[in-house]
Amino acid sequence: MKPIAVIYTDFKEKFGIPRQSGLVDELIGEIVFETPYRCEEALRGLECFSHIWLIWEFSQAKREDWSPTVRPPRLGGNRRMGVFATRSPFRPNPIGLSCVRLVDIKKTADKGTVLIVAGADLMDGTPIFDIKPYLPYADAHPEATGGFTDETVFKEMDVSADPELLKKLPSDKRNALLAVLRQNPRPSYQHDSERIYGMRFADYDVRFRYTKNGLTIIDILSV
Repeated sequence: MKPIAVIYTDFKEKFGIPRQSGLVDELIGEIVFETPYRCEEALRGLECFSHIWLIWEFSQAKREDWSPTVRPPRLGGNRRMGVFATRSPFRPNPIGLSCVRLVDIKKTADKGTVLIVAGADLMDGTPIFDIKPYLPYADAHPEATGGFTDETVFKEMDVSADPELLKKLPSDKRNALLAVLRQNPRPSYQHDSERIYGMRFADYDVRFRYTKNGLTIIDILSV
């Protein structure tokens, strides 16, 4: 298969990326088509859909071997489940599937027609193999069960930061960063209040600490 496009996001590394698509709608990504696929005809009718499916490659998680079981973060990394019962990036074939909101279809002079999407859980530069429209009548199943994910109750973290510290970020990035941190990107089994975590977000290195009251941003550095 050949990549048809590349998505550009604020995540320069894997740590911090939401564990599922759609969890942080404030995250904006830009899908730029490869030259052979910069064809407006191929996008005819897409503007009528609110959401799309992205089929993509875990380009930073390729391995020669694979394991039949993995440790899902939702279970705290302490229990193993079959790889086909999870969405782990470590799979026999490194293929990902994400549902994102289609914000805009924009014509540009240098990149052709690009797609602006919200809620993507993809790393910057991820290759995309295909794009398909999300169909509510076929893709939405309100009666569906969530397997082992139904066993755990997810609660967003409280995030605190000095308002002056947040001003180091562009205004259009602040809400997205706070929403990402509320998803608690750190491993759930780590509870060391002295440990300082670092996360690349856009052009910044965000430092934060875990406490019993939530996460506290302690510094934002330009990189």
